[in-house]
Formats: sequence, structure tokens, C-alpha cells
Amino acid sequence: MPAPIARVDHGQDPYKWLEKRDAPEVLDHLKAENAWVEEQLLEQSALRETLYQEIKGRIRETDLSLPSPWGPWLYYQRTTAGDEYARHYRCPRPADGSLRVDESAEQLLLDPNQLAAGGFLSLGAFSISQDHSKLAYSLDTQGDEIYRLFVKDLASGEVLALPFDHCDGSMVWANDSQTLFFGELDDTHRPHKIYRHRLGTEDREAVYHDPDGRYFVHCYRASSERQLVILSNSKTTSEAWVLSADEPEGTWTCLAAREENHEYYPDHGQLDGKWCWFVRSNQSGINFALYLATENAPQRENWQELVAHNDAVMLEDISLNSSALTLSLREAGLPVIEVRPQGGAAYRLQLPDAAYSLHVQNTLEFESPVIRLRYEALNRPAQIRQLRLADGAQEVLKETPVEGPFDADAYESRRIWATANDGTQVPISLVARRETFATAAPLYLYGYGAYGHSLDPWFSHARLSLLDRGFIFAIAHVRGGGDLGEAWYRAGKLEHKPNTFSDFIACAEKLIADGYTTPQRLAISGGSAGGLLIGAVLNMRPDLFGAAIAEVPFVDVLNTMLDEDLPLTVTEYDEWGNPNEPDVYARIKAYAPYENVQAQAYPAILAVAGYNDSRVQYWEAAKWVAKLRASKTDDNLLLLKTELEAGHGGMSGRYQALKDAALEYAFLLKVFALTDA
Repeated sequence: MPAPIARVDHGQDPYKWLEKRDAPEVLDHLKAENAWVEEQLLEQSALRETLYQEIKGRIRETDLSLPSPWGPWLYYQRTTAGDEYARHYRCPRPADGSLRVDESAEQLLLDPNQLAAGGFLSLGAFSISQDHSKLAYSLDTQGDEIYRLFVKDLASGEVLALPFDHCDGSMVWANDSQTLFFGELDDTHRPHKIYRHRLGTEDREAVYHDPDGRYFVHCYRASSERQLVILSNSKTTSEAWVLSADEPEGTWTCLAAREENHEYYPDHGQLDGKWCWFVRSNQSGINFALYLATENAPQRENWQELVAHNDAVMLEDISLNSSALTLSLREAGLPVIEVRPQGGAAYRLQLPDAAYSLHVQNTLEFESPVIRLRYEALNRPAQIRQLRLADGAQEVLKETPVEGPFDADAYESRRIWATANDGTQVPISLVARRETFATAAPLYLYGYGAYGHSLDPWFSHARLSLLDRGFIFAIAHVRGGGDLGEAWYRAGKLEHKPNTFSDFIACAEKLIADGYTTPQRLAISGGSAGGLLIGAVLNMRPDLFGAAIAEVPFVDVLNTMLDEDLPLTVTEYDEWGNPNEPDVYARIKAYAPYENVQAQAYPAILAVAGYNDSRVQYWEAAKWVAKLRASKTDDNLLLLKTELEAGHGGMSGRYQALKDAALEYAFLLKVFALTDA
């Protein structure tokens, strides 16, 4: 069994030596751990291959995405069996207004399979110039989220590599189709500058710089395509600067100077035929309101309320085009779409499931009578729906296919509620084959609970392999996420962070008490900040779980938050607190998973890390597993798999993701003695 030597030459952290990136002894250790994974799962090799082929067999390997019309073209992607990545194409837009693809006239814009050459590849920006003559794109070839920038002439096929380093991957065109705005990363991996670059030169000019380490800087085009926006925001505060897209050399205008705890997010569109700014702001309440300002006077003193703050409804986002204002709301723990057509009465969409995921996927061109929605549920594959804005008529344009025998009605989705320690009701979403709910079953409980991210129910081709083997899948919508609005998020951050952990434990106890599962058959899983959740509850209640999966887990939170030289540390103070303050230090130390590993029995654990991960360093999982090996009192399986050529999102490519899922499922089936299932 791999067991790193505890070297006490770094104060009180005996495993700090694992932080020596690229040191031979560290690489040897990680490779030994990887070999240990393969050795322990060797008897599952056939099962892993079966699972992989099962999952792959449900996915339509050769498929065409739904084309998006823009100007004289239809833009779309095509996947081909055997290829890891989708290719990007366009073809002339049919005169009849249909979405019919003319393959004889199509143009290949980008082939990531060729660019990857079998290695890691992540496509960042994919941005067509306003005159449709050029493609700006960015590539990460390491998994560290540092991108190189390229511009392709779509007539000649010539590719120009821009001579700029440490880029965040963003690329935004001005309307002259010659000027690009892009972002740069600082030494802590924070997007801190926006540059302007004119093609034909090697020069760049900084147009915005935010030296405050808490703020991320981004540039984007407004919905109208008439304006550019630079947004600088922390976890609690934002500031926006705007510029006419027709005047890229012009002067940027600030809409509202930053004010601590004031978040606002602008977009540009039309109301009653007049160009104006729409600003989503929390200045009148935490659930946000919507304000209106004229195009030429966008400053805060000119904002007029359009949609008032509502204590019971979160205004999460807005979508604009010439036909309507679309509000993305959150009410009673579910996403809601409200449409306000130009000159018509407002309405809300009616949907078939009790628990679901719904968002505006694409507003298409600004001058469009329709938008596209993405809708899915735990038992319903994702659908792209076209919404006619004038009257709310919906049409399913494409449903993600499930190859082979599949009957959505064979699976049942439920929503139940657990009671937390303080009486708060915490929602749980579940799905299983209908017959599985009749008896206690193996159950896979997923959680996250940070940054206000919502875990709306989603469909998974891979998950069917567990459900068809008698598993229940559940999502714990714990505080710290945004599932029930901004107040839900705030109740699980900073000094309230322990609510995230106690909520998750309450969900597990509810599932056991109601007979859905037993502790011995309960598996828990989470990634990144969700990995912190998993590590914390394992220390608190290891008896409650039979297995745990922690992906790129943020388990060394105290040491990371004390190191301001690490990527993103300072920006995270608004989420976790600054441990240089004694009371915050004590608070984080009380729940930090690595700090609180104890001499006790733990369930079987699989931890997964990415060696090039810039968000959660590989050593967090490595140190945590090392300390668990030295401390735990049981003989349960403890595995660490480090992807040596991947980052935060794991290995790139769709087939590799399926193999990773097969490995995790094989681990669970082994632990629960279901390997012959």
C-alpha cells in the first residue's frame, strides 16, 4: 500500500513536501498512488470496460448540433464516432428561413481533434467577427487554464498566433472586425487586465486594470451588439465600464463606481423602440431588482426601477432581444422563466416536471421573434426548446438522444425535504427506476453548497448505468448554493459555512430514516468546493456513509487560504473569510477537512486530482489521502488518482470522461459488493 513518509521539516504540516511540484519524489509518489488504484480495481477491469461500452452505447457518437442562424450563415457543430471533440462548421443560411444544413456548401471552421493531436485540449473563446470573415479562438493545451490566442482568416484558412502570454482565454470583437479585446492573468491566475489589439500589429494597449486581488475582470458584448462591457467583480461587489462597439478607440464610461456589497450587471437593448441600458442590481435588496437607463446617460443616478425587488423571488438573470425582455427567476427552489413581450402582456412558462433545470440557452440574433431554452430533468434528456416570444408557444427543436432501449417513464423523479438542525427545510431531488423505490437501495448522494451555484436536476447518460443496477441518485440542495436564492447562499458562507455540512448530514439522515437506503449502502460525492463538503462530513459523521468520491477536492482549505501567492486565494476571502484574522482562522480550522482528519474509521474513499489544476492544487487531495492513510483505523479502500495531464475539469475529450465515470462506478460497485451486477 502506498504510504508517503511523514517529513517534519516544514513545521506542523508533515506532508507539505507533496507541494514540491515536479520534484522526482512527488511524481514518484503520485504515480505509485495511480498504480495502487489500478491494482485495487484490477478485478473490475472487465466491469469497467462493460460500463464504458454501456455508457458510450447510449450516446449518439455521430450527431449534428442545432444550427444557430447569424447573418448570412448557419453555425453548428458535428460530432463523429471515434473523435474526442466536435468540429465547428458553417453553411449558407437557407432563404426559406429553415435550419436545413447544406453539407455540400459547408465550411469547416475549426477541428479541435487535429489541434489536440492526442493530448489535452480545451477550447476557450470561439468568436466570429461581425463581418463573418474571421474566427478568434483560444486554446489551453495543459489544463492550467492559461490560453494562447489565434485568429483564423476564414477565406484563406491562414491562422495567426497572437504574440501574447498569460491570457485568460477571452476574446471579444469590436464592430470593425479588426479590433480585439482580451484578458490577461496575473501571477495569482486572476484575470486582472483587459487589452485592446488591432490586427496587423503586434501591439496591445491596456484599457483596464484592476489591482485589487479580490476582483476578476471580464469583457463581453452586450445583447444589442452595439456596446462593449468591462465587468470587474468580486464575490460581493461589481463595477462596469461601457464603450460603443463602433468606437473601439473611444473612452470607456463607468456606470456606477464600486460600492462595497453593491453588485450590478448591465446589458444593452431596446424598450419601446428606444436603445437603453438594463441593469440588474441588488441596491434595493439581496434578490436583485432591474433598472433602466437611457443609452446616453447610463450612470447610476439616472437608473429607473423597472422590476422591483421581491423578498420571495430571486432575479437571477435577464435576456434581451428586440422582441422581449426575458427574466430568469428562482422561486421556491426552482428556476422560472418570465417573458415580457414588447407591447404585450407578461407570462410565465408552464413545464411538465415537478423538479427540473431550465435556462435561456441562446437569444439568437438580436432581431429575432424567438429564443431557445434548455430544459431537462433527472429522468428526461435535455431538450432545446424554441420559445415564440409574442405568445409563449414552445416547440422542441432537439432532444438529446439516448441510444438503445430507454423509456423515461421507467424512471421516477421525486423531491423530498429534510429538516436541518435549526429547523430549516432542505430540498432533496431523487431519481431511480420506479421499482427501486420499493426497498432500501444503494444510493449516490451528490452535494456542492458554495458560491451560490444551484444544483438544478440534470439528466446523465452515464448515470443510467447506476440506476439500472438498482441505485438511487439524489442531490442535496444544501445552503451555500443558490438553489433557494441569495439568502440561501449567504446562509452557507463565511461564518455560516457549517450549515452546508449539517444540511448535508440532515439529508443523509432523512434518506436513511425514510427507508431509501442504509448507511452501509450510502455513497456521497462532490467536487472542488463540493469536495470540501465531502471531506468535512466524513470527519464529522464517518459512520453515516459507506463510500465517498471527492473530485479535485478543496480539502486543504486552511493552508491554501493562508497562502496569498497561490492562484485565487485573495479572491476567495469573500467566500471563506481571511484566516489571517484570528477568529476566521479558528472558524476555518474547525471544519477544514485536512486539519480534522482523526484516528477513526472512515468509509471507502476515492479521491481524484488534476496535476495541472490551477484552482485546487493537486497536493490538496494528495496530502489529505496521505494523512488519512496514517490516521484512519479501518481497512477500507482508500484510493488517490491523479490525472497527470489534466486540470480542474479532468481529462479533455468526451471518451475520456466516459472512462472516468466507468472507473468511479466500478469503485462503488466493488465497495458495495455489486461487481457482478
